[in-house]
Amino acid sequence: MTDYSIVSSFRNKDQCLALIEKLKAKGKTCYNFSDTPADPNNPNANPEEQMKAHEAKKDFYNDEHFKYLFEKDLAGLKNAKTVILLLPAGTSAHIEAGIAYGMGKPLILIGEAAKPESLYLIFQERYKTAEEFLANIN
Repeated sequence: MTDYSIVSSFRNKDQCLALIEKLKAKGKTCYNFSDTPADPNNPNANPEEQMKAHEAKKDFYNDEHFKYLFEKDLAGLKNAKTVILLLPAGTSAHIEAGIAYGMGKPLILIGEAAKPESLYLIFQERYKTAEEFLANIN
């Protein structure tokens, strides 16, 4: 069981890693979705290049790497006490937040929504920045 699971875009990897490190410094544990490359054939490429390759996959329903990421990320959600959606985030991260809500997990939103969405009301806590959130961690 981890204290947190952060869901976000792989393109937002650097901000996710920075938040994870700051949480660790506060003695918290966190599932890190970005420790597995989006493009296993080019693991050292920058996040944008990895996502371009990831999104170009034609038969992703039958791709073993996609299946692995799916199972790994679901386990990260199931094993977290609290789930954080770190904006900017893509469709998958928003789906993960919905799954976490369905699991009854407490949800935290960090960042400012690009536009009003009624379903952002699933978040019990909302912070404009990671620093604002971190200031509230015991």
